[in-house]
Amino acid sequence: MIKVAVNGYGTIGKRVADAVAAQPDMEVIGVSKTSVSAEAYIAKKRGYPLYIADLGKKSAFEKAGIEIAGDVEAMIKAADIVVDATPGGVGEKNRPLYERLGKKAIFQGGEGHEVAGFSFNAHANYKEAEGHQFARVVSCNSTGLVRLIHALDQAFGVERVRAVMVRRGADPSDVKRGPVDAIVLNPATIPSHHGPDVNTVLPHINIVTLAMIVPTTFMHMHSIQMDLKKETTRDAVLKVFEDHNRIGLVRKATGIKSNAELREYTQDLGRPRTDLWENGVFEESVSVLNGKEFYCFQAIHQEADVVPENIDCIRALMGTVKDPQESIRTTNKALNFVAIG
Repeated sequence: MIKVAVNGYGTIGKRVADAVAAQPDMEVIGVSKTSVSAEAYIAKKRGYPLYIADLGKKSAFEKAGIEIAGDVEAMIKAADIVVDATPGGVGEKNRPLYERLGKKAIFQGGEGHEVAGFSFNAHANYKEAEGHQFARVVSCNSTGLVRLIHALDQAFGVERVRAVMVRRGADPSDVKRGPVDAIVLNPATIPSHHGPDVNTVLPHINIVTLAMIVPTTFMHMHSIQMDLKKETTRDAVLKVFEDHNRIGLVRKATGIKSNAELREYTQDLGRPRTDLWENGVFEESVSVLNGKEFYCFQAIHQEADVVPENIDCIRALMGTVKDPQESIRTTNKALNFVAIG
């Protein structure tokens, strides 16, 4: 069993911990928090040993009825690999600790590519992770873009990509953030950071991205246009998506045309935390014009799509499963995850 420590038990960390616990070849040996919170109580209910960076705060946790197993360094020493799910910028500060203790670690998209020197996507570069001590799972938006672009590049070749990210203003629980009655250019300059982030995984792709944030919390929405190298048809593109285990088609027959309806759909499917782990490509939007011009809209759940990627990244770095599709199938099966559509 791979012993996994989750450093940072927030939006991503709590999801990764549950996903790790569901895998047949992994176990959660600990999670970390910096202060007493609702997540700390959830960790206790889940039975995850809870560690803290500052043992001076131990009494505050104990007064709240939460047992502390030790400090973060003790947790890392007990682990084979660390998933660093701390806020952006903190992972970079944690890297020297992982280096000193000789531990493999996975960082999130809030960190720069340089923190690990290797950015990961299970379908695109799983095998290249072998031999690395560190890896970075690219951001939620970049994960969604890489999945889609890589799938079409493998099938038809991709000449260039132009994409607009319509981003959620804040996560549902983040009550202190987000625009109100505003659409904010984020950034106003072009390109946004998403294209260069995609290039850390797919360096050969010609991509330009634009981004804005809007007053919603549920998901991001992408408007994507690609020029393909080979002529194809809409039906052939839909077949690529239907065969992909992390791209789901939001079928026209469902009547779903919004992020809110899609979230309701995942809730009715019984997904934990209403998570959409896959890309939600709107079937009705998929178009191929003049044989080579591809268009679509896709929904990306910012809290969820990187979770299965972290699980596959654990196996890739540890070298326990060599075949990417074997790891992807194992991850999906353990999560009871079958792509929508």
